[in-house]
Amino acid sequence: MAEKKSQTTDTIEKLTFEQALASLQEIVEKVETGRIGLEEAIAQYETGCKLVQHCKQILEKAERKIEILSKGLDNKLTAQPFTPESDSASEND
Repeated sequence: MAEKKSQTTDTIEKLTFEQALASLQEIVEKVETGRIGLEEAIAQYETGCKLVQHCKQILEKAERKIEILSKGLDNKLTAQPFTPESDSASEND
């Protein structure tokens, strides 16, 4: 069972934002229409939570990239490559 859960997580992590959002929409539709039973609804809810977290991470990464592009030392628009190391430095500014 743990193998199946980690496989699901691995699969989710490979999805693009658009793919994850489409999967979330499918889950919501299934649950709202009552086409699935309680156990399946709970499993879908768990998957949905993972998808939401994945989407949030993608959006946060995009936001950090935008901040890097927007903030130069001279307050002019500059493009700098995003790296995790520069991410923590930009949050302290």
